[in-house]
Amino acid sequence: MAHDIDHFSSATAMLAALQAKAISARELTELHIARIEAHDTALNAIPVRTFERARSAAAGADEALANDSKGALLGLPMTLKESTLTAGLPQSAGIPDFAQHVPKQDGPIAAAVFAAGAGLLGKTNIPVALADWQADSPVYGRSSNPWDLGRTPGGSTGGGGAALAAGMTPLEVGSDIGGSIRIPAAYCGVYGHRPSETAIPRTGAFPLMDGPNPTSLMGVQGPLARSADDLELLFDVLVGPEPGEDVAWRLHLPPTRHERLQDFRVAVMPATLPWARPAGAMQARVEALADHLSRQGATVGEAMPAFDLQAYFEDYLRLLMVQTTQGQSREEREANAERMRASGDPLNVAQAEGMTLDAASYVALARRREAARGAWRAFFRDWDVLLAPMSLDAAFPHQDKPFHERSLIIDGEEVPYGRNLVYPMWAIFTGLPSTAFPGGLSPDGLPLGLQAIGPYLEDRTPLRFAQLVERDWQGFQPPPGY
Repeated sequence: MAHDIDHFSSATAMLAALQAKAISARELTELHIARIEAHDTALNAIPVRTFERARSAAAGADEALANDSKGALLGLPMTLKESTLTAGLPQSAGIPDFAQHVPKQDGPIAAAVFAAGAGLLGKTNIPVALADWQADSPVYGRSSNPWDLGRTPGGSTGGGGAALAAGMTPLEVGSDIGGSIRIPAAYCGVYGHRPSETAIPRTGAFPLMDGPNPTSLMGVQGPLARSADDLELLFDVLVGPEPGEDVAWRLHLPPTRHERLQDFRVAVMPATLPWARPAGAMQARVEALADHLSRQGATVGEAMPAFDLQAYFEDYLRLLMVQTTQGQSREEREANAERMRASGDPLNVAQAEGMTLDAASYVALARRREAARGAWRAFFRDWDVLLAPMSLDAAFPHQDKPFHERSLIIDGEEVPYGRNLVYPMWAIFTGLPSTAFPGGLSPDGLPLGLQAIGPYLEDRTPLRFAQLVERDWQGFQPPPGY
């Protein structure tokens, strides 16, 4: 391809080639369309295809580029998660009742990427109601992982993770309240950034939520890419206010705390939680990076904030259940809560409490959340990032059982499926930024993803850390056969 630009080039390199007129937007778009046509039958990552729209956008971009116009994403084709509010395109979130829902206006995410000059190749696959670490729904069917078609690409932005890893798109936007940006990034060997909770608009991440959602605590939208530089590029495009706040909203994010890897103070999450031990191969990659950082001169040590770790997880589960079960009837919530209480597992009991929480208990929960945010602020006075696994293990085989009947096998031990929430939730419960990045491969040749959690509204610190790790230790590698 012209000037070494191919389907695995970074978005940053593609944009530089477009500006230098080394490649046209039309050529770049056709490159990706051909790639989708060649590989997506097996992957089913991009079920909503908008090729003619992408071609039209490319023609307009080429005219603009010929006149030396600028735009952060001008001429770049990309994808969006199916549940992203986009005028004229389906927004079902994998729910059959919403299969025919086609909004008439763009949400703030779609509006931002189109204003920056991007063209839309299509919308990527998701699970039912965005509530799984798979991308499997009765609306679009199942997506598979390009590293192993028998395994999940993650969820809920699973189609997006698979499309990136297979070279079918250079950028994707996902959403995350249970790891839905970062788990797909980890399982597919790419990058994902969960932004600080108030840095990027949350509106438009779910059908019929066309305006600010008063119960959208913890839920965010954010970028996925094949490089950490591309993450920051798209992050800067997406940063903005919720509708109604734009009359006065300003955000001046501080620069990264450090520009050199050896200057970072890196806390490493201890692997001693009895209810959430990562696979040995996963922990080995954490330790390998920690050793590398130490050799580079960084300050490295095991540390966690000063709060009860299990109580923190239980409170996250309560708040998650408050929000994700609000569409159920009282009878449904109580029946599900009773089933979870019967297990005797304290984490299931916490979820049951969240399903039936009263107002006074909710206020108490909100206060505990603020106390935990204070503990993180104190922690990040001594440390710059917290290094941790992104999930318990590599991508798991496709599962068809009901959610509450599933399990994961971690080093030969059967673990409840919901334990996969543990590593994503450290950042989620208190709204912290977290950058997921490749950590190498498992003995089975599958990606193992790590994460760097940073201080609230200091997104550039974990992003920069991931950029430096990419350059100095480990970055994206294509799946075999792609």
